[in-house]
Amino acid sequence: MSEMQLQLSHLKKSFDQKAVLKDANFSFEKGKIYGLLGRNGAGKTTLFNCLAGELKADGGEATLVEAGRKRRLTANEVGYVFSTAILPEFLTGYEFIKFYMDVNQKRIQAGRTIDEYFELIKMNEEDRHSLIKGYSHGMKNKIQMLMFLIAKPPVILLDEPLTSLDVVVALEMKHLLKDIKKDHIIIFSTHILQLATDLCDEIVALSDGELELLDHEMLHDSHFEEKLVKILSEEDIHVKNA
Repeated sequence: MSEMQLQLSHLKKSFDQKAVLKDANFSFEKGKIYGLLGRNGAGKTTLFNCLAGELKADGGEATLVEAGRKRRLTANEVGYVFSTAILPEFLTGYEFIKFYMDVNQKRIQAGRTIDEYFELIKMNEEDRHSLIKGYSHGMKNKIQMLMFLIAKPPVILLDEPLTSLDVVVALEMKHLLKDIKKDHIIIFSTHILQLATDLCDEIVALSDGELELLDHEMLHDSHFEEKLVKILSEEDIHVKNA
């Protein structure tokens, strides 16, 4: 067994009587990047919001298992990188990260300076001291990434964070995620199959409100896309027959 696991047990969430998460069960392991694939509206963001404490699940639970001990997952153990960054645009990147480090002082391991953290995400001196308001989408996502490099939450959720980044920044983010995965449970939501196969160790499909681990051998199959589409299309059949 992995030294740390995130276990989802019978997680449920509905909106206006429509069940989005019906009975989500899964065990995610530390040291892996999981690609979460599903059709639009399948519930990927809903699942993330429940895990991050943004939404209250209707039933079931999410627990962390570490050294044989199980505890309920709390919001401060989750780093959530939104597809659209939510940051204080009236501050500079440097000012915000200094504030973030002060607030999370008890959780930060001593040793790195603010500038050393910025070097990790390859942000130059001028940009560090510019207002976040003027940052590109990619630069804002880098600041989001830097937040969990500092706080080191055990669980990291990434909701389509690389979708609209330029090629260079996306590649930098890929390398960064691969470098840090040994210390975290990383779940990466995307609808881009190539990105999932390039970056992720495992692929999990969210379909008909449930989670299913796909056979890893499928990633190297020339018919991977067709097989995945078939799996995700079964949701339509379930809905029509419901």
